[in-house]
Amino acid sequence: MPSEVRKTRIGMIVPSSNTCLEPQSYRILADRDDVTIHFTRIPVTRIALDDSSDKQFDPAVMRAAAELLATADVDVIAWNGTSGSWLGADHDRELVGEIVDSTGIPATTSTLAYLAAFESFGTERIGLFTPYTADVNHSIMASYERDGIKTIAHRALGLSDNESFARVTDDEMRPGSLELAAARPDALVYLCTNLYGANIAAEMEAETGVPVLDSVAVTLWHCLRLAGSPLLAPRWGRLLAG
Repeated sequence: MPSEVRKTRIGMIVPSSNTCLEPQSYRILADRDDVTIHFTRIPVTRIALDDSSDKQFDPAVMRAAAELLATADVDVIAWNGTSGSWLGADHDRELVGEIVDSTGIPATTSTLAYLAAFESFGTERIGLFTPYTADVNHSIMASYERDGIKTIAHRALGLSDNESFARVTDDEMRPGSLELAAARPDALVYLCTNLYGANIAAEMEAETGVPVLDSVAVTLWHCLRLAGSPLLAPRWGRLLAG
């Protein structure tokens, strides 16, 4: 009997209180049977600018999680969280270096996936939508500025309990999204891997003409790109389809 063609295997490190990214990632893949995703969790319950929040993203914990995923012979490993957006992209670059050194497997993070997307698509000016508190947004904006990305408008829903982010409804996202799109950014960014922004990506693009980049979709896009697999359907953000 001929052996089955090997599927692309993506390993993802998931915040423990995230209830969005696993089902949403498979929803985005839809009926594709060429890719499987494999998850492991680390403790993350709140998002804030303080030491107790920052300690959740200890590189040693991430490295141990990555080493577990490596035993599944995955083709790429992603930290599927946006902490590098406020801790700084260099934090994630160092993390990826440690993961690659310890596993020998290509790696990325949600933050580095965004930066790769911004570079690929010539994105320089964004509208930023998050479920976070305003101070976290301002830290994200300052971090992005250091990497050449200007935030021309932003909205923060004021939440800090990570589990609550997935409870934000499409209707709660639409008004702020339309206001951000009215500023005519190069892209509207839904920043949080526990936020169902991809649900309304196609709708917002059609209504406003502004491209949408959602964290779950962008992270999956970058994993597929690193693995050399076909990319995503246009409904999840037209920039991610080509």
